[in-house]
Amino acid sequence: MRNTNQRREQLLKLLMEQGSVQVSDLVPLLGVSAVTIRHDLDHFEQQGLLTRNYGGAFFNPRGTPEQDIREKDHLNPTLKERIGVRAAEMVSAGENILIDSGTTTHKLARYLRTAQDLTVMSNGLNIVEELAQAEGVQVMSTGGVLRRASQSFQGVQAEASLATYNFDKLFLGVDGFDLHFGITTHSEREASLNRKMVERSRRTIVLTDSSKFGRVSLHRIIGLERVQTLITDAGISAEYRDGLQRLGIELIVVD
Repeated sequence: MRNTNQRREQLLKLLMEQGSVQVSDLVPLLGVSAVTIRHDLDHFEQQGLLTRNYGGAFFNPRGTPEQDIREKDHLNPTLKERIGVRAAEMVSAGENILIDSGTTTHKLARYLRTAQDLTVMSNGLNIVEELAQAEGVQVMSTGGVLRRASQSFQGVQAEASLATYNFDKLFLGVDGFDLHFGITTHSEREASLNRKMVERSRRTIVLTDSSKFGRVSLHRIIGLERVQTLITDAGISAEYRDGLQRLGIELIVVD
């Protein structure tokens, strides 16, 4: 028997995957009454995560429309720089690391150019280019289909490239970071690849400025229980500090 949190997590997952749900479909699927389902939908509506309609609800992401990577690069550049510097301090010689695509993770790559005895694999075209001339870094690309909006590789080939490797650390960028719904992104293929990255890494370190907290994009990558460390800025709220502490996630706040 599912408890309330487990049931609501499954309901939300369905809502995010399908875009909408009907109470009549959820009753047999979740094994509870229509009244209970309506209470669950009311709960999510109060959080602004869905809009009720006759007989059901449709997903209402709290994120923002996806922006081109060049536009993202101009958002909170100073905070991203500080997060990148702090993340680079967590990288040691001899490690094998994965770096997700993105503008904050790109800052990390910039501070690894002088690293020695380091292996880096990335799905980010800008990250591969950043480290191309770093003599002490062995650079590997996932390959795959290039998604121009994010300048990232994804797809079956990208996922297959991870299968035979084990990495010490994954530095993961996000579009949305929510205490209830975990880490989300705009692209289904990117979410799928990111999940593979998490599976192949001993430690997942999320890099994000505080503007991403409370945002939920359509495609879920992982729940927060699979995150070991979060690096962010001082804009993080008390609610998120307390929530991360309850989950046992290491929080690193840059000045």
